[in-house]
Amino acid sequence: MKVMLVDDHSLFLEGLQYLLETHGIEVAGTAGNCTQAMERVRTLKPDVILLDIEMPGGSGLDAIRPIKQEMPEVKIVLLTSFNDDENLFEAVKRGANGYLLKNLNAEELIALLHTLEQGEAPLSPGLAARLLEEFARQAAEKRQDSLIDREEAAGREERVGKLTGRQNQVLNLVAQGMSYKEIGAVLGLSERTIKYHMERILEVLRLENRAQVIAHVARESSIRVDKIK
Repeated sequence: MKVMLVDDHSLFLEGLQYLLETHGIEVAGTAGNCTQAMERVRTLKPDVILLDIEMPGGSGLDAIRPIKQEMPEVKIVLLTSFNDDENLFEAVKRGANGYLLKNLNAEELIALLHTLEQGEAPLSPGLAARLLEEFARQAAEKRQDSLIDREEAAGREERVGKLTGRQNQVLNLVAQGMSYKEIGAVLGLSERTIKYHMERILEVLRLENRAQVIAHVARESSIRVDKIK
């Protein structure tokens, strides 16, 4: 395992490098900020990057996506003192392969790093449970949103069903961009009658203007707009 270290504290870097090399892990090089990290990762080509979050010139979180986009095979593990959900979830969302806290002892750190070789995501104790809780919460939100969408769709279908045949004709012609006068000529009705039907359509569909009517018809695949030839 060839590792690159990114942290702005020189003393910490020296100690971490000594620790890793003592346990047979090669340290390919170090960087003190995100800009150096982006430059050196291209030449060092490490297997793993141990990346701090708060550094001069930018957050380590901002370096995750650019590195992953250029070198997706490189595994990025955050090694930080930030034990908060916001940074944890954001790191995982951006593509980090692990999240470790600096309060780990040496044996725990080495053991967790070696789990990368088995394709696992190294996480400090307790973080996995928090991630699972967050994933469960997001899944529940998606289910709720899906239920709301289905209920809204059912409500729209019910409202459309309340339109008369003539009103559906007017609705389709309005959706094609025709003026009230043009629709009246096509249907053999007065412009005033077309306006009356539009008022009823807006009321039933709970819309406010012609633009919303056009958007509604375009959105609802259940309403077929027949082009007038």
